[in-house]
Amino acid sequence: MENFLTDLQGSFGILRNTEVLLYLLKGLGFTLGISLITILCSILLGAVLALMRNYCVHGAQRVLKGFSTFYIELFRNTPLMLWMFVCFVMCPAPEFSKSFATALGFSSVVAVKTLFKAIVAFTLFTTAVMAEIIRGGLNSVPVGQFESAYSQGFGTLHTMTLIVLPQAFRNIVPTLLSQMITTIKDSSYMASLVTVELMGCTKLIISKANNYNGTWVDRFDRGTIHVTDVFVLFGFAFLVYFVINFMLSCTVRRLRERKRKQPA
Repeated sequence: MENFLTDLQGSFGILRNTEVLLYLLKGLGFTLGISLITILCSILLGAVLALMRNYCVHGAQRVLKGFSTFYIELFRNTPLMLWMFVCFVMCPAPEFSKSFATALGFSSVVAVKTLFKAIVAFTLFTTAVMAEIIRGGLNSVPVGQFESAYSQGFGTLHTMTLIVLPQAFRNIVPTLLSQMITTIKDSSYMASLVTVELMGCTKLIISKANNYNGTWVDRFDRGTIHVTDVFVLFGFAFLVYFVINFMLSCTVRRLRERKRKQPA
């Protein structure tokens, strides 16, 4: 028991190391940066796909409907990890992608390339999910809203942008926040490919824990990585993910409760 407490104390000491803590927080910044950019891009692209699938049903427009349907079904029925590997291998990283990594405090070539490729992979996948969420919101708007808009002289573009889409998005805000929670959690898949997001940074620190847990001896005997190192570091990652996603979950519940209390 005494040895366990000693090991545990050394493991908690890892988190008191400023260098380690800053490294983990940079990983968190990378995770949140990818998630936020992915959500914004996928909402925009998903709205376009949802509109195409719902309303491009006549004449040559059916080509757009077919494309959107193919895209949505392709990405919704294949795993995210597959597209991550595809993008990491085949997607080039343009020069402007460096600014994204720099904004999050990363300057290495790997981080610069990784950020752009990760955003592409997550956006391709999440766009398909967002398209179906937004399509559900569009379907929740009563047909009478279209008829009322047309009777007031609104064209199709103004009807969609000023009347239909605002109502659709208002109806799906809780679902969008739930998808954001999923996106933040799914970013941990990157840990199997690179080491710059939160989970990847945590795994890298664990592999070098003997530098920080008080068991370092010399350059030939590198000490021991204890089981407690794993629990402490993964526990830290667990708490970070939990706090962020729990706050979003509480927001989702409040919004749903407020919507339930609104008069029909």
